[in-house]
Amino acid sequence: MTPPILVERHEQDARIATITFNRPDRMNAMDLAMWQGLGDAMAMLSADDALRCIVLRGAGGKAFSAGADIEEFTRLRADSKQAATYAKVTYAAMQAVAQSRHPTLAVIEGACVGGGLEIASVCDMRICGTSSRFGVPVNKLGLTMSYGELGGLVDLVGGATALEIVLEGRVFDAQEALAKRLVNRVVADADVLAEGEATARRIANGAPLVARWHKKFVRRLAQPVPLTPEEADEAYACFDTEDFRIGFQAFLAKGKPAFVGR
Repeated sequence: MTPPILVERHEQDARIATITFNRPDRMNAMDLAMWQGLGDAMAMLSADDALRCIVLRGAGGKAFSAGADIEEFTRLRADSKQAATYAKVTYAAMQAVAQSRHPTLAVIEGACVGGGLEIASVCDMRICGTSSRFGVPVNKLGLTMSYGELGGLVDLVGGATALEIVLEGRVFDAQEALAKRLVNRVVADADVLAEGEATARRIANGAPLVARWHKKFVRRLAQPVPLTPEEADEAYACFDTEDFRIGFQAFLAKGKPAFVGR
């Protein structure tokens, strides 16, 4: 049986790993096994210091993920108690993506709705094709997005736009998603995978410690509490790293730096 979550290293660049939602016959709808697999995969990859970028995508080319597997509801999410238990798994997976030490990139082909959009919203970057579709039509099911599910969307687009998305429940196109700042870049459908690979390579070629610091600094700046002197000083710790010396010397020599993560 083919696993519902595939984890692969890039053939030419082992610094890049790809997590693939692998239920193309179901438009990669997320069931419990996939949520658990996503959380496990992210934990494993985040702990790997050799990695520089994690790509998330859907199999089959028709969907990143079409959201929750509704067929599970009668068995696993039939009431509030079951839903709360199930949400512990989904929230853990979402947090594993959001708190990854390595940069994360959602490469979106086709539908990215419901739980698929929730996952994409907690990635660091999102690239999609011109025919990609977005939305969270849970109001048509009489369901809410929980705090854990809604948080990433609010952080990404703000409260007003998040409310527009969930109150109307519309499924909208890629250009509207770009205008709403749900995605960073829209490219031709035929170019989505190539652009995703090129983006992952650009990320992987950067200094990995710097990427981790930038992720940390952006999260910290979203908090309303003023920076402590120690936090402010951490912004200059990069000057004491081997990677800074490598990058500086490469710049002077007009060469390409080979960062070591130290």
